[in-house]
Amino acid sequence: MLRALAVDDERPSLEELLYLLHADPRIGSVEGAGDATEALRRITRALESGPQGPEAIDVVFLDVQMPGLDGLDLARLLTGFARPPLVVFVTAHEDFAVRAFDLKAVDYVLKPVRKERLAEAVRRAAELRSTAPRIPVHEPDPDHIPVELGGVTRFVAVDDITHVEAQGDYARLHTDRGSHLVRIPLSTLEDRWRSRGFVRIHRRHLVALRHVGELRLDAGTVSVLVGSEELQVSRRHARELRDLLMRRA
Repeated sequence: MLRALAVDDERPSLEELLYLLHADPRIGSVEGAGDATEALRRITRALESGPQGPEAIDVVFLDVQMPGLDGLDLARLLTGFARPPLVVFVTAHEDFAVRAFDLKAVDYVLKPVRKERLAEAVRRAAELRSTAPRIPVHEPDPDHIPVELGGVTRFVAVDDITHVEAQGDYARLHTDRGSHLVRIPLSTLEDRWRSRGFVRIHRRHLVALRHVGELRLDAGTVSVLVGSEELQVSRRHARELRDLLMRRA
């Protein structure tokens, strides 16, 4: 069963494509995006989720001409990822077929979309997905966290992370060698890493107790020194942090 994403800036075309894909028994789930930028954000979440994750996408049905980032641009960006979804172009323009197949497109379907023609594209995608090398499914490694950088997945050791900073729906992981942005809320990492000695000190910061060098008190304000960086501790977290550090000492 394929997990699909349909992308088209024209709402009637997108709704028709979603209807046809929903009707195909080989499509397990399908959602829509109104432009390539929205689609890229959704695909990035899918890649971060992993091939077996709840956000995963197997195939993207993609219009070519869209305002801003167009379909060819998006397909070109996807070639830079380690395990991108398959791409099927669905367009009213014949002129881009050569460029589409240069970008390893599975198929090139012309509008108006015929049910039989789209079914053939789905068949090709399903066949390619079923013959792709199987990626073993493992339990998440509790000692490492995957981060995506330029299409390469790296695994950062949790013990190397000094502190975590909230940035909207993302979290920035800080280590002595640099930082990495992951699409995981700070609250999720707080729950996941509490047993590993990570403590919330502020609404924006989570610190690893092992990396706290100093606890500072100055005119009623509390801060901690983590590596070379001084981080403020909110009043509501100050007492708990001090007790934890004393017990650890």
